[in-house]
Amino acid sequence: MNVHSPSARGPMPDSFAPVPRGDEILDQIRGTFAEKGFDGASMQDLARAAGMSVGNFYRYFLSKGAIVEAIVRRDLESVERDFAAVVSSENPMARLREILRYRIEVKLCEEDAPLWAEITAMAHRNPEIGAVCDRMEAEIRAAFLGIFARVTGLPPAEAERRFAAHAAFLVMLVRAWALDWPQKRAGALELKSLLLRTIDTTLDEVARCDANRLP
Repeated sequence: MNVHSPSARGPMPDSFAPVPRGDEILDQIRGTFAEKGFDGASMQDLARAAGMSVGNFYRYFLSKGAIVEAIVRRDLESVERDFAAVVSSENPMARLREILRYRIEVKLCEEDAPLWAEITAMAHRNPEIGAVCDRMEAEIRAAFLGIFARVTGLPPAEAERRFAAHAAFLVMLVRAWALDWPQKRAGALELKSLLLRTIDTTLDEVARCDANRLP
């Protein structure tokens, strides 16, 4: 799941920094994977999308499963960077809302929805990919809980006890939006507005918990 906030606050990547070749290949083939699917996209298709021979392509990725794992791992790294910016922000909850809104309104409407729908479908058929996706979601839930502990002043164990369901619910909402890709449907704007309000309500419930006022 690729979460990038448009906010100017927090560290931003150097636009002049060289992009590793493996990452460049992943960028080039994401569209082919999303369009043709895991089973439909051959290694020849993917090599062609990357502008290289099949033999050279295998130097970077030995299988389609390895490609999917690399996509998930790289997206998780971007999520971790964004969550680190949330934790270091003067207003972590406001920054978290920005990131989630950007993901709903931009990333999963314009860029990543078809790809993540395909990856999730693969996860149900391929145990290895399923395990990678499960680890990603577990790390995102843990990151939410770390933010909630910071915002409320609760010890991590107590934050987990109180808000594990909130963290899991947020992951579920974003995943459902990606999988259903509902922005193509009539009434999508109303549905998106309802989703964002639900996310805000969930975060408001966490924010109202003040460790200093707990018994």
